[in-house]
Amino acid sequence: MMAALAQLATSALAEATLRLPVREQILAAPPANSDLRAVPGDSGLPLIGYSFNVFDDLLGLQRRLLDRYGPVHWTSAFGTELVIAVGPEAIDEVLANRNKAFANAGWEPFLGPFFRRGIILLDFEEHKHHRRIMQQAFSRTRLLGYLALINQATDRLLDEWGTGRGFPMYPSTKQLTLDIATSAFVGARLGREADQLHQAFTVTVQGGLSVVRADIPGGRWHAGLRGRRVLEEYFRSRLAARRADPGTSLFGVLCQAQDETGAGFSDDDIVNHMIFLLMAAHDTTTTTVAMMAYHLAANPRWQRQARAESLALGKPAIDYDDMEHLPTLDLVMKETLRLSSPVGTLARETVCDTELLGHFIPAGTKVAVTLASSHRMEPWWSDPDTFDPDRFSAQRREDKDHRTKFAPFGAGVHKCIGMYFGGMEVKAILHQMLLRFSWTVPAGYEPRMGYLTGPYPSDGLPIDLIRTAPRGHRL
Repeated sequence: MMAALAQLATSALAEATLRLPVREQILAAPPANSDLRAVPGDSGLPLIGYSFNVFDDLLGLQRRLLDRYGPVHWTSAFGTELVIAVGPEAIDEVLANRNKAFANAGWEPFLGPFFRRGIILLDFEEHKHHRRIMQQAFSRTRLLGYLALINQATDRLLDEWGTGRGFPMYPSTKQLTLDIATSAFVGARLGREADQLHQAFTVTVQGGLSVVRADIPGGRWHAGLRGRRVLEEYFRSRLAARRADPGTSLFGVLCQAQDETGAGFSDDDIVNHMIFLLMAAHDTTTTTVAMMAYHLAANPRWQRQARAESLALGKPAIDYDDMEHLPTLDLVMKETLRLSSPVGTLARETVCDTELLGHFIPAGTKVAVTLASSHRMEPWWSDPDTFDPDRFSAQRREDKDHRTKFAPFGAGVHKCIGMYFGGMEVKAILHQMLLRFSWTVPAGYEPRMGYLTGPYPSDGLPIDLIRTAPRGHRL
């Protein structure tokens, strides 16, 4: 009850703030001889800004700010003033980064202490060099090898799932994707280490979203730093073995990969990249699989249609080329990525004076590119809160009138390097789920959503799960 009252109070204060006159502009004014406009906005509540709205109702807040200020505005959260870019035109200008004004250093205040020197935090030539080496881990040949590991882990773990009312889909999916990620990326089964690594992932991600951003025992920031150390020790202790025997895992590929000059990653590079990549693959796939399961439960026609295609395939697990024969899963996945974009916001920082949709943005400005909210807003999407996979069908293609209207994997040179791996993993898991189970949710149920890297079902997403094929059954 107290938590609910606190949320209501926070929302009420935020609404009151939005009704106040715009406070004095915090960004530098445009040059006197410029026709650029100043960025409008406000900083929210004293001291805390809009920090709590991130966890309470970020979409509602950003819809209100868009209505008041337009697609480019400034605000404050987590002790940081930043410019918000919302909508396809603003997203495109930032992510295309044609004059190289927007750097990924914008992630530093949120991710730097926890994912330092991961690929997401590198910029320009250094980023290009690291990405060129890392791309070897995501070639088609490598993806085929990962898919075999994904299918094996999914087969084993789905046999262990319980059934009945209130099955906790989100934590169960999280454990599944953790095992898959460690099989495909690390080349190992965790066994007794699973819970420890799972907890380390969770607190490390949460650390970057701390309202109190200080290393104070008992706080999220402190726990996140401790989680980072656990992950670092885990990978560093296995480096020598992977360099000697790389196997087929991503970890092994990174230990051996080289550029055209013969230069490869240092031990520190590999540890840093593995911590980020394993977190990214695990966290984003978990949310996508869990929310696809929810939408298929709440919309049984789509579940039946997807299951019919999986049955027609006649295979207990998919091969890479089978994905084109599962069009319903593709539509459902895209609509789920639109409604619950697992990476909700991309962070940038300007390294020189620049402009954004006619607004002056001075050097040193932090910019938040709001993918998740942009995917849920009019005028860019019709009836944006409704689950409607057909909006991505060949007949409608509601996403195609702007190249960054639908950008769940980002765009530009920093577009997600693992996007094909992620889509392959999601479809491989859902295919096996559809062959083994049917599931429903009570009429009217909607998951309670929280926010980490993006929206996720904070209530654990309880569903009613029925096993339709015996354990160990294969087509």
